[in-house]
Amino acid sequence: MTDTFETALSARVAAMADACTRCGKCVEVCPVTGPGGVDAEPRAVIAGIIDILRTGEGPDASRKWASACVLTGECIKACDYGVNPRFLLGMARVAMARRKDEPRDQRRHGVEGFRKVAREVTHISQMQLSDGLLARLGQKGNEQPDSPPDFVFYTGCNVLKTPHIALLALDIMDALGVTYHVLGGPSHCCGIVQMRTGDIATSGRFAESTMDKLARSKSGQVVSWCPSCHVQFTETTLPTIEKTRGARPFEMTPFMLFLRGNLDRLQPFLRRRVDMRVALHRHPGIKGVVEAAEDILRAVPGVELVDLKQPAVGLMSNYFRALPAYRRELQKNELDAAGAPGSTRWSRSTMPTTASCARTSATIRSVS
Repeated sequence: MTDTFETALSARVAAMADACTRCGKCVEVCPVTGPGGVDAEPRAVIAGIIDILRTGEGPDASRKWASACVLTGECIKACDYGVNPRFLLGMARVAMARRKDEPRDQRRHGVEGFRKVAREVTHISQMQLSDGLLARLGQKGNEQPDSPPDFVFYTGCNVLKTPHIALLALDIMDALGVTYHVLGGPSHCCGIVQMRTGDIATSGRFAESTMDKLARSKSGQVVSWCPSCHVQFTETTLPTIEKTRGARPFEMTPFMLFLRGNLDRLQPFLRRRVDMRVALHRHPGIKGVVEAAEDILRAVPGVELVDLKQPAVGLMSNYFRALPAYRRELQKNELDAAGAPGSTRWSRSTMPTTASCARTSATIRSVS
C-alpha cells in the first residue's frame, strides 16, 4: 500500500459521494434541519453537500446543514445504499474549512485547538487527582504492561475533566476481573481537533500514532469512553487506515456496549435495592448505546426507568455548539417533563434524574 492517509481519505470520500443517489432521505429524517435553518428541498440539500465535497463550494442550505450536524445518526439508518451521510457531512465541514483557510492557517488553528484542549484537560484533572490516580488513568508515564491485557480502555480527553466517571469505570472492570491498559488524554489524541480545521495530514499522523498504541492487546479490542473519539476512529480513521495498510489494527466497542455484553457477570454485584425512578438523558449517536444503558439500569434492583417521551438528539451535548437555542429548548422540555405537575408525585428521595450514559456506571458502582 502506497497511499498516504490524506489520499486514502480523499478516495473514500470520492467513492462514497459517487455512491450517493441524492435521494434526500438523509435530509428528511434529520432532526436539526429546522433548528439549523435548512429550508431547501432535501434532494437539493444533499446534492449541495456533494458539490462541497468536490469543490469546497455549495448552496447556503447545504452549508447550514453541514454546520448544524449534531451526529445523531438518523441519516445513516435512512440510507438504503450503504452511504454514511454523517461521514459525508463531517468531510463537507473539512472541505469548507480548507476552502476558507490557507494550509498554514489550518495548521495554526489545529495547534491552537489542540493546545487549548491539552491545557484544560491537564490542569483540571491535576486539580482533582493525586499522582497515583492520574497514573491509574494513564496520565503519568503509563508504560506498556509486561503481558498484553485483555483490551485497551481508551478514555479520550474530556472525561479527564470529570475523572470520577472514568475511575468508576475502572472500578467496574476491576470487579469483573478483566485486564486492561488505560490510554487517553492529550498524549493519545484521536486527531479530531486537527481534522476540524482542515489539517488532514496532521490529523492522520496523530491518529495513526495513537492507533498503533491502542492496538496492543490480546483480543485486538479497544473499549472506548469518548463518543467523539469513537466516531472519529470508527468512521474516519480505521476505515482509512484499512485502505493504506490492508487491515484494521483493532475493533472499537463503546463502554456501555461492553457493560451490557457482561451483564450476566455484573448481575451478582447488583445486590442492594435502590428504589429510584430514573429518566435517562439520551444521545443516540452511537448505535445501541442508549438501549444498553437502559438494559443496565433495568438490571439494578428497585430502579424504575421512566420514559419522558422527549426526543433523543445528537451524539453528545457539546455538538450543539452551533445550535445553542435548540439545545436549551431540548433540555428545558426534558426537565419540564420530569417535573410536570399531576403526572406523578415525586418525593425528594424519588425525584427523577436526567442521567447520561456516563452516570450509569456510577449507578452500578453504588449498588455493588
